[in-house]
Amino acid sequence: MDRRHRKGSPKFTVLLGLQFSLAPGLPLLPSSGLQNRRLEAACLYTVGRAQNVLEALKELSRRRQFLREHAAPFSAFLTDSFGRHHSYLRISLTEKCNLRCQYCMPEEGVPLTPKADLLTTEEILTLARLFVKEGVDKIRLTGGEPLIRPDVVDIVAQLHRLEGLRTIGVTTNGINLARLLPQLQKAGLSAINISLDTLVPAKFEFIVRRKGFHKVMEGIHKAIELGYSPVKVNCVVMRGLNEDELLDFVALTEGLPLDVRFIEYMPFDGNKWNVKKMVSYKEMLDTLRQQWPELEKLPEEESSTAKTFRVPGFRGQLSFITSMSEHFCGTCNRLRITADGNLKVCLFGNSEVSLRDHLRAGASEEELLGIIGAAVGRKKRQHAGMFSISQMKNRPMILIGG
Repeated sequence: MDRRHRKGSPKFTVLLGLQFSLAPGLPLLPSSGLQNRRLEAACLYTVGRAQNVLEALKELSRRRQFLREHAAPFSAFLTDSFGRHHSYLRISLTEKCNLRCQYCMPEEGVPLTPKADLLTTEEILTLARLFVKEGVDKIRLTGGEPLIRPDVVDIVAQLHRLEGLRTIGVTTNGINLARLLPQLQKAGLSAINISLDTLVPAKFEFIVRRKGFHKVMEGIHKAIELGYSPVKVNCVVMRGLNEDELLDFVALTEGLPLDVRFIEYMPFDGNKWNVKKMVSYKEMLDTLRQQWPELEKLPEEESSTAKTFRVPGFRGQLSFITSMSEHFCGTCNRLRITADGNLKVCLFGNSEVSLRDHLRAGASEEELLGIIGAAVGRKKRQHAGMFSISQMKNRPMILIGG
Protein backbone atom coordinates (compact mmCIF):
# COMPACT_ATOMS: atom_id res chain seq x y z
CA MET A 1 0.00 0.00 0.00
CA ASP A 2 1.12 3.53 -0.77
CA ARG A 3 2.69 4.97 2.43
CA ARG A 4 0.47 8.03 2.08
CA HIS A 5 -2.55 5.74 2.53
CA ARG A 6 -1.14 3.59 5.32
CA LYS A 7 -3.55 2.32 7.98
CA GLY A 8 -4.33 4.97 10.57
CA SER A 9 -3.75 7.96 8.33
CA PRO A 10 -6.66 10.39 7.92
CA LYS A 11 -6.91 9.85 4.17
CA PHE A 12 -6.90 6.07 4.58
CA THR A 13 -9.75 6.34 7.09
CA VAL A 14 -11.79 8.51 4.74
CA LEU A 15 -11.23 6.13 1.85
CA LEU A 16 -12.08 3.13 4.00
CA GLY A 17 -15.27 4.75 5.32
CA LEU A 18 -16.40 5.84 1.88
CA GLN A 19 -15.50 2.56 0.20
CA PHE A 20 -17.54 0.71 2.83
CA SER A 21 -20.70 1.68 0.98
CA LEU A 22 -19.74 4.32 -1.57
CA ALA A 23 -17.88 2.07 -3.96
CA PRO A 24 -17.42 3.35 -7.53
CA GLY A 25 -20.60 2.97 -9.48
CA LEU A 26 -23.90 2.19 -7.79
CA PRO A 27 -23.60 2.54 -4.01
CA LEU A 28 -24.75 -0.36 -1.85
CA LEU A 29 -27.91 0.18 0.15
CA PRO A 30 -27.40 -0.73 3.82
CA SER A 31 -29.72 -3.43 5.14
CA SER A 32 -30.33 -1.55 8.37
CA GLY A 33 -30.34 1.94 9.84
CA LEU A 34 -27.43 0.86 12.05
CA GLN A 35 -25.15 0.43 9.04
CA ASN A 36 -26.18 3.81 7.71
CA ARG A 37 -25.42 5.44 11.05
CA ARG A 38 -22.03 3.75 11.12
CA LEU A 39 -21.29 5.08 7.65
CA GLU A 40 -22.29 8.62 8.61
CA ALA A 41 -20.31 8.44 11.83
CA ALA A 42 -17.20 7.25 9.99
CA CYS A 43 -17.50 9.91 7.34
CA LEU A 44 -18.26 12.76 9.73
CA TYR A 45 -15.45 11.77 12.11
CA THR A 46 -12.84 11.68 9.40
CA VAL A 47 -14.03 14.58 7.25
CA GLY A 48 -12.71 17.09 9.74
CA ARG A 49 -9.25 15.56 9.49
CA ALA A 50 -9.15 14.93 5.77
CA GLN A 51 -7.43 17.24 3.31
CA ASN A 52 -10.34 17.36 0.89
CA VAL A 53 -13.18 18.31 3.25
CA LEU A 54 -15.54 19.58 0.56
CA GLU A 55 -15.26 16.44 -1.54
CA ALA A 56 -15.98 14.17 1.42
CA LEU A 57 -19.03 16.22 2.39
CA LYS A 58 -20.33 16.00 -1.16
CA GLU A 59 -19.94 12.24 -1.07
CA LEU A 60 -21.90 12.05 2.16
CA SER A 61 -24.61 14.29 0.71
CA ARG A 62 -24.86 12.06 -2.37
CA ARG A 63 -25.12 9.03 -0.11
CA ARG A 64 -28.00 10.52 1.87
CA GLN A 65 -29.79 11.49 -1.33
CA PHE A 66 -29.40 7.96 -2.64
CA LEU A 67 -30.91 6.52 0.56
CA ARG A 68 -33.86 8.90 0.31
CA GLU A 69 -34.52 7.89 -3.28
CA HIS A 70 -34.04 4.15 -2.76
CA ALA A 71 -35.40 3.63 0.74
CA ALA A 72 -37.22 0.38 1.26
CA PRO A 73 -41.01 0.86 1.15
CA PHE A 74 -42.81 1.03 4.50
CA SER A 75 -44.94 -1.99 5.38
CA ALA A 76 -48.15 -2.06 3.35
CA PHE A 77 -49.90 -3.65 6.34
CA LEU A 78 -49.20 -0.58 8.49
CA THR A 79 -50.01 1.98 5.79
CA ASP A 80 -53.58 3.23 5.58
CA SER A 81 -55.57 4.33 2.54
CA PHE A 82 -54.42 7.93 3.07
CA GLY A 83 -50.72 7.01 2.97
CA ARG A 84 -50.08 7.37 6.70
CA HIS A 85 -47.29 5.11 7.98
CA HIS A 86 -47.97 3.74 11.45
CA SER A 87 -44.59 3.36 13.15
CA TYR A 88 -45.72 4.01 16.73
CA LEU A 89 -47.49 1.36 18.81
CA ARG A 90 -49.03 1.90 22.24
CA ILE A 91 -49.59 -1.27 24.27
CA SER A 92 -51.75 -1.30 27.39
CA LEU A 93 -50.28 -3.66 29.97
CA THR A 94 -53.22 -3.61 32.40
CA GLU A 95 -56.66 -2.19 33.01
CA LYS A 96 -55.95 -1.72 36.70
CA CYS A 97 -54.80 1.53 38.27
CA ASN A 98 -53.90 2.72 41.76
CA LEU A 99 -55.55 6.12 41.14
CA ARG A 100 -59.07 7.11 40.06
CA CYS A 101 -58.57 10.20 37.88
CA GLN A 102 -61.85 11.97 37.09
CA TYR A 103 -61.19 12.34 33.35
CA CYS A 104 -60.05 8.74 32.97
CA MET A 105 -62.31 6.55 35.08
CA PRO A 106 -65.96 6.84 36.15
CA GLU A 107 -66.38 7.48 39.87
CA GLU A 108 -68.01 4.09 40.31
CA GLY A 109 -65.05 2.37 38.65
CA VAL A 110 -65.14 0.09 35.61
CA PRO A 111 -65.80 -3.64 35.23
CA LEU A 112 -62.42 -5.28 34.68
CA THR A 113 -61.76 -7.95 32.08
CA PRO A 114 -61.21 -11.42 33.57
CA LYS A 115 -57.51 -12.22 33.80
CA ALA A 116 -57.83 -15.13 31.36
CA ASP A 117 -59.04 -12.71 28.69
CA LEU A 118 -56.10 -10.31 29.06
CA LEU A 119 -53.00 -10.62 26.93
CA THR A 120 -50.28 -12.74 28.48
CA THR A 121 -46.70 -11.52 28.54
CA GLU A 122 -45.78 -13.87 25.69
CA GLU A 123 -48.73 -12.65 23.61
CA ILE A 124 -47.68 -9.02 24.18
CA LEU A 125 -44.14 -9.81 23.06
CA THR A 126 -45.33 -11.85 20.07
CA LEU A 127 -47.42 -8.93 18.81
CA ALA A 128 -44.64 -6.44 19.54
CA ARG A 129 -42.16 -8.51 17.51
CA LEU A 130 -44.59 -8.66 14.61
CA PHE A 131 -45.23 -4.92 14.57
CA VAL A 132 -41.52 -4.06 14.92
CA LYS A 133 -40.69 -6.44 12.08
CA GLU A 134 -43.13 -4.49 9.92
CA GLY A 135 -41.62 -1.10 10.72
CA VAL A 136 -42.78 0.06 14.16
CA ASP A 137 -39.79 1.76 15.78
CA LYS A 138 -41.45 3.19 18.90
CA ILE A 139 -43.49 1.39 21.55
CA ARG A 140 -45.11 3.06 24.54
CA LEU A 141 -46.41 1.02 27.46
CA THR A 142 -49.62 2.33 28.96
CA GLY A 143 -52.51 1.23 31.17
CA GLY A 144 -54.34 1.52 33.50
CA GLU A 145 -51.10 2.05 35.36
CA PRO A 146 -48.39 0.00 33.62
CA LEU A 147 -45.99 0.11 36.57
CA ILE A 148 -48.30 -1.97 38.76
CA ARG A 149 -47.80 -4.93 36.43
CA PRO A 150 -45.36 -7.26 38.26
CA ASP A 151 -43.30 -8.16 35.17
CA VAL A 152 -43.09 -4.68 33.63
CA VAL A 153 -39.29 -4.56 33.99
CA ASP A 154 -38.93 -7.90 32.20
CA ILE A 155 -41.27 -6.77 29.43
CA VAL A 156 -39.12 -3.67 28.85
CA ALA A 157 -35.99 -5.83 28.79
CA GLN A 158 -37.53 -8.19 26.24
CA LEU A 159 -38.66 -5.30 24.04
CA HIS A 160 -35.19 -3.77 24.25
CA ARG A 161 -33.83 -6.84 22.44
CA LEU A 162 -36.00 -6.25 19.36
CA GLU A 163 -33.87 -5.15 16.44
CA GLY A 164 -35.22 -1.98 14.87
CA LEU A 165 -37.04 -0.71 17.96
CA ARG A 166 -35.53 2.69 18.71
CA THR A 167 -37.71 3.97 21.56
CA ILE A 168 -39.40 2.28 24.51
CA GLY A 169 -41.54 4.69 26.51
CA VAL A 170 -43.97 4.50 29.37
CA THR A 171 -46.88 6.70 30.43
CA THR A 172 -47.30 6.49 34.19
CA ASN A 173 -49.06 8.24 37.04
CA GLY A 174 -45.70 8.30 38.80
CA ILE A 175 -46.73 6.65 42.06
CA ASN A 176 -44.30 3.71 41.67
CA LEU A 177 -41.81 5.47 39.40
CA ALA A 178 -39.07 6.45 41.84
CA ARG A 179 -38.83 2.88 43.12
CA LEU A 180 -38.85 1.15 39.72
CA LEU A 181 -37.08 3.60 37.42
CA PRO A 182 -33.48 2.48 38.09
CA GLN A 183 -34.45 -1.07 37.07
CA LEU A 184 -36.49 0.15 34.11
CA GLN A 185 -33.64 2.30 32.86
CA LYS A 186 -31.23 -0.61 33.10
CA ALA A 187 -33.73 -2.76 31.17
CA GLY A 188 -33.86 -0.23 28.33
CA LEU A 189 -36.60 2.31 29.05
CA SER A 190 -35.78 5.42 27.02
CA ALA A 191 -38.73 7.82 27.43
CA ILE A 192 -41.07 8.80 30.26
CA ASN A 193 -44.43 10.60 30.40
CA ILE A 194 -45.77 11.34 33.88
CA SER A 195 -49.36 12.40 34.49
CA LEU A 196 -49.76 15.32 36.88
CA ASP A 197 -52.73 17.67 36.71
CA THR A 198 -52.08 19.95 39.66
CA LEU A 199 -49.25 21.23 41.84
CA VAL A 200 -51.55 21.58 44.86
CA PRO A 201 -51.52 18.43 47.04
CA ALA A 202 -55.12 18.84 48.27
CA LYS A 203 -56.38 19.37 44.73
CA PHE A 204 -54.38 16.32 43.59
CA GLU A 205 -56.37 14.16 46.01
CA PHE A 206 -59.62 15.63 44.71
CA ILE A 207 -58.76 15.00 41.03
CA VAL A 208 -57.36 11.47 41.41
CA ARG A 209 -59.48 10.47 44.43
CA ARG A 210 -56.36 9.12 46.15
CA LYS A 211 -53.26 10.37 48.00
CA GLY A 212 -49.83 10.31 46.37
CA PHE A 213 -48.80 13.79 45.22
CA HIS A 214 -45.38 13.64 46.87
CA LYS A 215 -44.66 10.22 45.34
CA VAL A 216 -45.35 11.64 41.89
CA MET A 217 -43.01 14.58 42.50
CA GLU A 218 -40.38 12.15 43.77
CA GLY A 219 -40.75 10.17 40.55
CA ILE A 220 -40.30 13.29 38.42
CA HIS A 221 -37.11 14.25 40.23
CA LYS A 222 -35.81 10.67 40.05
CA ALA A 223 -36.28 10.72 36.27
CA ILE A 224 -34.32 13.98 36.06
CA GLU A 225 -31.63 12.59 38.35
CA LEU A 226 -31.21 9.55 36.10
CA GLY A 227 -30.71 11.72 33.03
CA TYR A 228 -34.03 11.56 31.21
CA SER A 229 -34.42 14.76 29.21
CA PRO A 230 -36.92 16.01 28.66
CA VAL A 231 -39.14 14.40 31.26
CA LYS A 232 -42.63 14.83 29.86
CA VAL A 233 -45.36 15.88 32.29
CA ASN A 234 -48.92 15.39 31.03
CA CYS A 235 -51.49 17.83 32.40
CA VAL A 236 -55.14 17.53 31.38
CA VAL A 237 -56.54 21.06 31.65
CA MET A 238 -60.14 21.35 32.88
CA ARG A 239 -61.99 24.62 33.38
CA GLY A 240 -62.86 25.33 36.96
CA LEU A 241 -60.36 22.79 38.20
CA ASN A 242 -56.78 23.53 37.21
CA GLU A 243 -56.66 26.13 34.43
CA ASP A 244 -55.50 28.60 37.06
CA GLU A 245 -52.23 26.66 37.40
CA LEU A 246 -50.94 27.09 33.85
CA LEU A 247 -48.36 29.68 34.86
CA ASP A 248 -47.16 27.58 37.79
CA PHE A 249 -46.57 24.57 35.54
CA VAL A 250 -44.63 26.63 33.00
CA ALA A 251 -42.55 28.14 35.81
CA LEU A 252 -41.30 24.61 36.57
CA THR A 253 -39.56 24.58 33.19
CA GLU A 254 -37.31 27.50 34.15
CA GLY A 255 -34.91 25.31 36.09
CA LEU A 256 -35.94 21.76 35.20
CA PRO A 257 -35.59 19.79 31.92
CA LEU A 258 -39.33 19.19 31.66
CA ASP A 259 -41.70 19.21 28.73
CA VAL A 260 -44.99 20.21 30.35
CA ARG A 261 -47.71 19.06 27.99
CA PHE A 262 -51.10 20.74 28.37
CA ILE A 263 -53.77 18.36 27.07
CA GLU A 264 -57.22 19.49 25.98
CA TYR A 265 -59.95 17.71 27.94
CA MET A 266 -61.27 14.86 25.78
CA PRO A 267 -64.57 12.94 25.93
CA PHE A 268 -64.54 9.25 26.94
CA ASP A 269 -67.16 7.00 28.45
CA GLY A 270 -67.98 7.96 32.02
CA ASN A 271 -65.81 11.08 32.38
CA LYS A 272 -68.76 13.54 32.21
CA TRP A 273 -67.13 15.56 29.43
CA ASN A 274 -68.67 18.92 28.68
CA VAL A 275 -67.43 21.43 26.15
CA LYS A 276 -67.68 24.14 28.81
CA LYS A 277 -65.00 22.30 30.80
CA MET A 278 -62.61 22.23 27.86
CA VAL A 279 -59.94 24.93 27.71
CA SER A 280 -58.71 25.26 24.14
CA TYR A 281 -55.09 25.47 23.07
CA LYS A 282 -55.48 29.06 21.88
CA GLU A 283 -57.01 30.17 25.15
CA MET A 284 -54.17 28.56 27.09
CA LEU A 285 -51.59 30.11 24.79
CA ASP A 286 -53.13 33.58 25.19
CA THR A 287 -52.96 33.20 28.98
CA LEU A 288 -49.28 32.25 28.86
CA ARG A 289 -48.35 35.02 26.44
CA GLN A 290 -49.73 37.60 28.83
CA GLN A 291 -47.06 36.47 31.28
CA TRP A 292 -44.35 35.62 28.74
CA PRO A 293 -44.92 37.63 25.53
CA GLU A 294 -41.53 36.41 24.29
CA LEU A 295 -42.75 32.79 24.21
CA GLU A 296 -41.26 31.20 21.11
CA LYS A 297 -42.59 28.30 19.02
CA LEU A 298 -40.23 25.42 18.37
CA PRO A 299 -40.11 23.35 15.16
CA GLU A 300 -42.56 20.46 15.13
CA GLU A 301 -41.30 16.94 14.69
CA GLU A 302 -42.82 14.80 11.96
CA SER A 303 -46.01 13.06 13.17
CA SER A 304 -45.86 14.93 16.47
CA THR A 305 -49.10 15.44 18.37
CA ALA A 306 -47.68 18.46 20.19
CA LYS A 307 -47.30 22.15 19.43
CA THR A 308 -44.17 23.02 21.38
CA PHE A 309 -42.99 26.35 22.82
CA ARG A 310 -40.23 27.63 25.06
CA VAL A 311 -39.72 30.66 27.22
CA PRO A 312 -36.31 32.00 26.15
CA GLY A 313 -33.72 31.22 28.80
CA PHE A 314 -35.78 28.45 30.40
CA ARG A 315 -34.24 24.99 30.62
CA GLY A 316 -37.41 23.10 29.70
CA GLN A 317 -40.31 23.62 27.34
CA LEU A 318 -44.10 23.41 27.13
CA SER A 319 -46.42 21.77 24.65
CA PHE A 320 -50.09 21.63 23.76
CA ILE A 321 -51.96 18.49 22.72
CA THR A 322 -54.79 19.96 20.67
CA SER A 323 -56.86 16.83 19.96
CA MET A 324 -60.17 18.70 20.16
CA SER A 325 -59.62 22.21 18.81
CA GLU A 326 -56.97 21.50 16.13
CA HIS A 327 -56.74 17.77 15.44
CA PHE A 328 -53.57 16.22 13.99
CA CYS A 329 -55.21 13.24 12.30
CA GLY A 330 -53.52 13.96 8.98
CA THR A 331 -50.11 12.95 10.32
CA CYS A 332 -51.24 10.30 12.79
CA ASN A 333 -48.79 7.38 12.99
CA ARG A 334 -50.24 5.66 16.08
CA LEU A 335 -51.91 2.34 16.72
CA ARG A 336 -53.10 0.96 20.06
CA ILE A 337 -53.44 -2.50 21.53
CA THR A 338 -55.70 -2.72 24.56
CA ALA A 339 -54.93 -4.90 27.57
CA ASP A 340 -57.50 -7.44 26.35
CA GLY A 341 -55.81 -7.63 22.97
CA ASN A 342 -57.95 -5.43 20.73
CA LEU A 343 -56.35 -3.30 18.02
CA LYS A 344 -57.64 0.28 17.93
CA VAL A 345 -56.53 2.30 14.93
CA CYS A 346 -57.96 5.54 16.36
CA LEU A 347 -58.12 6.68 19.96
CA PHE A 348 -61.58 8.18 19.40
CA GLY A 349 -62.97 5.46 17.15
CA ASN A 350 -65.06 2.60 18.47
CA SER A 351 -63.95 0.14 15.81
CA GLU A 352 -61.75 -2.65 17.21
CA VAL A 353 -60.47 -6.05 16.13
CA SER A 354 -59.33 -8.77 18.53
CA LEU A 355 -55.76 -9.85 17.88
CA ARG A 356 -55.93 -11.97 21.02
CA ASP A 357 -58.66 -14.20 19.61
CA HIS A 358 -56.77 -14.75 16.37
CA LEU A 359 -53.54 -15.47 18.25
CA ARG A 360 -55.23 -18.05 20.45
CA ALA A 361 -56.93 -19.63 17.43
CA GLY A 362 -53.47 -20.33 16.01
CA ALA A 363 -53.36 -17.68 13.30
CA SER A 364 -50.10 -17.58 11.36
CA GLU A 365 -47.97 -14.47 11.09
CA GLU A 366 -49.26 -13.89 7.58
CA GLU A 367 -52.86 -14.21 8.74
CA LEU A 368 -52.28 -11.78 11.60
CA LEU A 369 -50.71 -9.29 9.22
CA GLY A 370 -53.72 -9.56 6.95
CA ILE A 371 -56.06 -8.84 9.87
CA ILE A 372 -53.91 -5.89 11.01
CA GLY A 373 -53.62 -4.55 7.48
CA ALA A 374 -57.38 -4.69 6.95
CA ALA A 375 -58.00 -2.78 10.19
CA VAL A 376 -55.40 -0.13 9.35
CA GLY A 377 -56.84 0.16 5.86
CA ARG A 378 -60.24 1.05 7.33
CA LYS A 379 -58.84 3.92 9.38
CA LYS A 380 -60.71 7.13 8.66
CA ARG A 381 -59.14 10.37 7.49
CA GLN A 382 -59.91 12.08 10.81
CA HIS A 383 -61.95 11.68 13.96
CA ALA A 384 -65.59 12.75 14.06
CA GLY A 385 -65.07 15.99 16.02
CA MET A 386 -65.46 16.62 19.72
CA PHE A 387 -69.25 16.98 19.75
CA SER A 388 -69.82 13.78 17.80
CA ILE A 389 -67.19 11.94 19.83
CA SER A 390 -68.95 12.93 23.03
CA GLN A 391 -72.08 11.15 21.80
CA MET A 392 -70.31 8.01 20.56
CA LYS A 393 -70.00 4.81 22.51
CA ASN A 394 -66.33 4.21 23.32
CA ARG A 395 -64.33 2.73 26.15
CA PRO A 396 -63.40 4.72 29.25
CA MET A 397 -59.85 6.00 28.87
CA ILE A 398 -58.53 3.50 31.44
CA LEU A 399 -59.71 0.59 29.26
CA ILE A 400 -58.13 2.03 26.12
CA GLY A 401 -54.63 2.65 27.32
CA GLY A 402 -53.92 6.29 26.60
